[in-house]
Amino acid sequence: MIRDPLRKKYVADTPEERVRQWFIGVLLSRGVPEPLMKSEVSMKYGGKPYRADILVYDRSGAPLAIVECKREDVPVTGKTAEQALRYHGVLGVRYIMLTNGKNTYVYRKDETGFAPVDALPSYEEMLCPL
Repeated sequence: MIRDPLRKKYVADTPEERVRQWFIGVLLSRGVPEPLMKSEVSMKYGGKPYRADILVYDRSGAPLAIVECKREDVPVTGKTAEQALRYHGVLGVRYIMLTNGKNTYVYRKDETGFAPVDALPSYEEMLCPL
């Protein structure tokens, strides 16, 4: 078992869960307040249930970033991005983050869509408008 500080309980220690917990730590180190993150967030898209690995919220409680986590041995592909974009379709976030613990990709929404970001922004940078 591994403790998820966001769900405030112990959960099964799976390879994907280890990546999720590692990335929660990364976000905390970038200044994201723990109360403004949630893990395993349920939603519906096109009537189908989905679950986002991690959501980051702004100070008003609006969704700011979606994080999609994969096990280390699962490559981050276009299919991973499509999954996160479905969640964006429901939540309308500014950032999409994709990680398998080895490779992490960050995208920020601009006027034309999502563009890659060179480095993971701090929480304060995430809050800045375009």
